[in-house]
Amino acid sequence: MNSIYLVIISLVFFFIGYKYYSAYISKYLFNLDDNIQTPAHEFDDKVDFVPTKKHILFGHHYTSIAGAAPIIGPCIAAYWGWLPALAWVVLGTIFIGAVHDFGALVISLKEKGKSVGDIAGKLINKRVRIIFLFFVLLLTWLVLAVFAMAISGLFVSVPSAVIPVNIEIIIAMIIGYIIYQKKIDALIPSIIALFILYIFIYVGTYNPISLPFSDQNNAWIIILFIYSSVSSLIPVWLLLQPRDFINSHQLIVGLALLFLGIFIAAPIVDAPAIRLSNENGAPPIFPMLFVTIACGAISGFHGLVSSGTTSKQVNKLKDARMIGYGGMIGEGILALASTIAAVAGIALVNECHIPSIGSVENLNWAIYYDTWANATKNKATAFVLGGGALIEQLGVHHNVAKTLMAVLVISFAATTLDTATRIQRFIISEIGYATKIEILKNRYLATLIAVIPAIILSLWSINDPVTGELRKIGWLLWPIFGASNQMLAALTMLVLTIYFYKKGKNVLILFIPMIFVISIAMISLLFKTQDFYYQNNIFLLTINSLLLVLIIWMLVEGLLVFKKIKKSIYKKRI
Repeated sequence: MNSIYLVIISLVFFFIGYKYYSAYISKYLFNLDDNIQTPAHEFDDKVDFVPTKKHILFGHHYTSIAGAAPIIGPCIAAYWGWLPALAWVVLGTIFIGAVHDFGALVISLKEKGKSVGDIAGKLINKRVRIIFLFFVLLLTWLVLAVFAMAISGLFVSVPSAVIPVNIEIIIAMIIGYIIYQKKIDALIPSIIALFILYIFIYVGTYNPISLPFSDQNNAWIIILFIYSSVSSLIPVWLLLQPRDFINSHQLIVGLALLFLGIFIAAPIVDAPAIRLSNENGAPPIFPMLFVTIACGAISGFHGLVSSGTTSKQVNKLKDARMIGYGGMIGEGILALASTIAAVAGIALVNECHIPSIGSVENLNWAIYYDTWANATKNKATAFVLGGGALIEQLGVHHNVAKTLMAVLVISFAATTLDTATRIQRFIISEIGYATKIEILKNRYLATLIAVIPAIILSLWSINDPVTGELRKIGWLLWPIFGASNQMLAALTMLVLTIYFYKKGKNVLILFIPMIFVISIAMISLLFKTQDFYYQNNIFLLTINSLLLVLIIWMLVEGLLVFKKIKKSIYKKRI
């Protein structure tokens, strides 16, 4: 099949979803009323609460959720063929992921900028609030560790990306000063900034930078956490907003180049629709497809961004539709591009180096996805190689195309890193309020607590209990992330369902996706528990079991409250 057809069909579905489905939800479920004062205006402090134009905030929100995960997930899931991956990206985004993100943003806006965890405590009870916050705390530490390791690895493997990525930080701070201090409209400065960034992509291509340390990966990890700590403390308008606005333009241009490359090269899909052979040791397509592609279809982390940072910057309530639902549609388009690069773009690659094999000539899907182990080891390489090959069809030099793709991936991974650090600071402060431990409310101490465990996960290596290979703890814990992230999304959907059911709304469009996501997440975690037990992997078995206990506890508490609300509504009708 020609990949052009897949792109057109998918984009049409995304357009219809935003145009009609999000409008229906806005009107009949969420009731967006601009007469309600948003938290950004009510608590305006020029640091975390900052009223922001919707196009700027869209860029900030979009790039905060669109990290490396919507790229890595589809690149791995292409192992099962193009049809399951593409169907889950498109339908999952429209009917589950975008509704989840939109809903988390709306209830936070209506509840004075509180996080989903805080709102869960109010709706259910104080125990659930604390359990939810600790669950999020564990998950966010893992997110911070893995994204720092992923960025450091890319800086080492693609040193040409170092100059443009770091120059972008300086440019963004200048743009932030111009927009907010000089009161100049953001569009023209941000376009100029994007043009300057592309100049430095060219400069970086021919001037790669390597650190003068024996272990460059660990050195970059330390630098990245120093950066994310500082960026999480300074006013959001000074760095995060302008850099993410530039990044949103960069992503739009990057995706435009990728799709233009597809329409020019018209690559034939190299992968089968569905992989029929059952390789020994490979996980089953159900439920593992739905947790492998997490952020590209639905992600619990997005609810943390929506209710943690974005809700504190929304100017008008009606802006939530474009930012919440539209931001997830944008992420779905990124996951679509990643899927096409993996199932069609890699067939255009002549000579390359892939992690699982090494040097390869005339790459194709069968070579790249020969085993599940290799697919997971290769991670986002398919996007960098396949996407680069598509951009080369436009006449862009091979080295420049590779740097451009690497900068694209690093930029969004870095955005998620510093946003997650800020969110973790908020979570720790909320734990301080919930437990009445005053010292946790200190923003500087909260930042240290946010990054230190993540640094340990990033730097500390132990022997893998299964293979005996020396690996960082963060990567060992990563197999649990996908299922835990989806379960966090399910718990957020549970909070949304209870919240709007209590207001007398028809919540089927929340309830049905919630049941589906709870099912796949629970089955995935149970599969992992079984795997870790038979592998005698006590470390991962303990962590996985702890998460299962916390999840079941929260679900039981939520369902009991749901039952009470149902009884109350029934009595009122009588």
